Amino acid sequence: MPPRFILDPLALRWVSPTSSKGTTLFAVSIVTRVGKVGAGVLVHGGAGAVDAARHDAHVEGCRLAAACGYAIIAGGGSALDAAQEAARYLEDAPQFNAGTGAALNMEGEVEHDAAIMCGETLRAGAVAALRSFKNPIEVARSILEHSTHVLLAGAGAARFAEERGHVRVDPTSLVTDAAREALERVRGGRETHGWAGGTIGAVARDRAGHVAAATSTGGTVAKLAGRVGDSPIIGAGTLADDESCSVSATGDGEGILKIGLARLIACALAAGVPLEDATSRALEVLARRTRATGGVIVIDRHGAWALARNTRTMSWALASDEETDAGI
Repeated sequence: MPPRFILDPLALRWVSPTSSKGTTLFAVSIVTRVGKVGAGVLVHGGAGAVDAARHDAHVEGCRLAAACGYAIIAGGGSALDAAQEAARYLEDAPQFNAGTGAALNMEGEVEHDAAIMCGETLRAGAVAALRSFKNPIEVARSILEHSTHVLLAGAGAARFAEERGHVRVDPTSLVTDAAREALERVRGGRETHGWAGGTIGAVARDRAGHVAAATSTGGTVAKLAGRVGDSPIIGAGTLADDESCSVSATGDGEGILKIGLARLIACALAAGVPLEDATSRALEVLARRTRATGGVIVIDRHGAWALARNTRTMSWALASDEETDAGI
């Protein structure tokens, strides 16, 4: 059997993850899909273990979000606007762990993380631990457009949002029965993970060849107040660069942060690694080095797309010039 390989992020080459005796140290089952997008939008609804009864709702939500984003591309709009619109749709769909319906922290409150990035200019905006705003991806876009900073957190992010005209909402309006039930299951020790998958995200490529990425999440169920995951961190959960690719990650945020998952994929592509290999082997690194699980969606600078996960489910959808598809 040929040896398995993982990416050495420092040498930018593939090395065998074996001991001196030739025994594989860690192996994980990874599901991948690849294709050609040309111009279009690819979204995910979170990697995790969504119950079979919820599959249809998750796939349909992703399909509609991708269609919303692609309508902007088809009308000659930018990848940045398309990624934002797709993410905003998913934030408003309560079956996902973002926006309305996001996971609750240990105190029973919603704290959002989100980021958006433009591959043409490398401009980016992000929020962390943001409370009381319905669409954090819109606040992140305002940071991209109107601030010299990339990431604002907590009360400072909320103050900036209000100054830019974003309206606070009653925080209880963001809480769903499903989120409350999930918190109680975790508090009661009956469950250790969320019910909705973790995070939503979108990557896009427009007809000018520019790429963009957007990611939004409520984080992990029963997290400590103030906890920030990978989603708002550029190079970890979100990345867009016209010279390589656009990436949105989902899954165990602490593990994704530790290896800089999105940047790992971008560096592999820059080194000439094929897209499918770059995505799947980055997840091998995630699992081997941190024992974490997750998923990723990618559109590269040539207009090819890929997704990969090492979780039981990850809902997704694609709407593009080349093809339309969805699954979980």
